[in-house]
Amino acid sequence: MLLAGLPALLFALITWQVTDGGPLLDADRRISRAVLHPDRLSELLSDLGNVEVAVPVLVLAAGCAAWRGRRAGVPRWWGPPAAAVVPTAVLPAVIVPLKDWTHRGGTPVMPPGDGYFPSGHTATAAVAYGAAALVLLLWVRSHRARGVVVTVWAVLVLAVSYGLVRRGYHWPLDVVASWCLSAVLLVVLRTVLHALHRRRT
Repeated sequence: MLLAGLPALLFALITWQVTDGGPLLDADRRISRAVLHPDRLSELLSDLGNVEVAVPVLVLAAGCAAWRGRRAGVPRWWGPPAAAVVPTAVLPAVIVPLKDWTHRGGTPVMPPGDGYFPSGHTATAAVAYGAAALVLLLWVRSHRARGVVVTVWAVLVLAVSYGLVRRGYHWPLDVVASWCLSAVLLVVLRTVLHALHRRRT
């Protein structure tokens, strides 16, 4: 579980910097000022992290995996698709308390308030699209197709992340922290999916 330990440690470090006003916040503000440029494109990119967009993609991928498993006569074909939706379903129970605890304010272009750390949109995109990719990879055999699945996931997450920072919806550290948190959840999901896959075969 080393793959989960490293992002968890980095998440703890970033959270500590945010809550204690550490030196990383100076770099955070500089990067935000350099990237910040609210425009229509950045808003559209950030919208890819909306629940209304990301969750249907996950449900479609899980549905495809379920259909393939049932059609192939795989025992307990419903296991991996069901497991794939769990991290996204529990994500609010992780993100919301963290937002309430850290009380981080938004960028200068956002209205007064707090609850910006970590980024919920980034976590939703990373976990939902990542879970969709992981459950599809159970059925994708060719190296080229597997590369396409992983690349699409990475591009979607990076697009959402860039849009959020450029639009000013989030500070860069809000986004990076969500990457770390999402990595932990996806590593756990990957372990579960592979265990279920080995058991069914």
